[in-house]
Amino acid sequence: MCEPARAPATVTRHRGRGRGPRGFALVLLILFAAGPLRLAAQQGLDESRRRLEEVRRERERLEQERTRLQGQVHDLNAELDNLERQRQSTNRIVNEIESQIGGLNGHVDRASTDLALAQDNLAEKRAVVARRLAEIYKRGDLYTFEVLVAAQSFGDLLSRYKYLFLQSRQDRTLVEDVEKLARRVDRRRREILDTRAQLDSRRTEREAELVRYGQLVEEGARRLRETRRTARTTEQRLDVLERDEARLNTLLVELERARRTTEARRPAGAPEAGTLTTSDIGKLDWPVEGPIMTRFGREQLSSGAVIRNNGIRIGAAVGTPVKAVEGGTVERVMSFSTYGLMVIVAHGNGYRSIYSNLEEARVALNATVTKGQIIGSVGGENSDNGPHLYFEIRGEQGIALDPTDWLKRRR
Repeated sequence: MCEPARAPATVTRHRGRGRGPRGFALVLLILFAAGPLRLAAQQGLDESRRRLEEVRRERERLEQERTRLQGQVHDLNAELDNLERQRQSTNRIVNEIESQIGGLNGHVDRASTDLALAQDNLAEKRAVVARRLAEIYKRGDLYTFEVLVAAQSFGDLLSRYKYLFLQSRQDRTLVEDVEKLARRVDRRRREILDTRAQLDSRRTEREAELVRYGQLVEEGARRLRETRRTARTTEQRLDVLERDEARLNTLLVELERARRTTEARRPAGAPEAGTLTTSDIGKLDWPVEGPIMTRFGREQLSSGAVIRNNGIRIGAAVGTPVKAVEGGTVERVMSFSTYGLMVIVAHGNGYRSIYSNLEEARVALNATVTKGQIIGSVGGENSDNGPHLYFEIRGEQGIALDPTDWLKRRR
């Protein structure tokens, strides 16, 4: 008959053994405060990842630009500037990775704190469940029936039923809380493992970027040394080229003077052999088939220096036959410094064709050649440009003319 009076006391006692209202309020306060912090931290990480991708795309573009620069004649200063910008991009990438590592470390700390709270709360909840199960077991299977049968009135019966209902709901809520906390603990553990994996990945990336940074610094220093060395070499080369060009111009002036003297002595009406005129512009056969490696006019060297080509370089394999573009007389067969082995053919009226960087000459001085006759073979294997023929056309007074204007147009 006293059972109903003891039952509510039991319920009250079990509630007192938990964390209590103040304890649960403290946990909720911590969780509510941690939520905005986690959200802000996640937003910061996402923003850092976005910036990191932008910097990486910028560096990829710079790498492609450098590859393009290396594949063409360019000012080395442009490549050095590209290397410096790549170095700056890599530095920004390292800084972003450092920022992400700091954010991930903070995320691990917060997740670890939340995990510890959840584990403590779960342990207490499980202890309550264990005590509750022990009490239910001690009371036996007929406890509910006994409580209801012991009612002395209909009102007492309703009170007992309400007590049993509330106790059942409390037990169910307790079990649900345990399940939620267990899932939360599991979720936090996976989150910490995933974040630590991200940390390991970021640290590996950081080490790789630091190595890359060092390589870019070394590459920049190496290219700067090369630039200075190349500048000195180029200056010396330009001096030699200018001297050789001046010598060749002087030689052509002498040949032109000798031609005019000979022409003055020629009987009136006697024509010159293989005369070349402006009517032949765009009609001459090519001396050798191959790509144009350097064109007539201004050329910028890899060092940034600028020279002027009085002819064109035509790429061809060593030993390829070289043909006279027009009939005429061989005025010179000689080795001429940077021009290599050279053959000069006079075509009359002050026009001459010059074939240099030859492997061998197959004509002799003062020999008469016909259009298309083989006069030598391609050389230049050890030159800076590789095997090729350097070909010029000169007009009166040794004026350099663009050979591509005189040669047949290629399809």
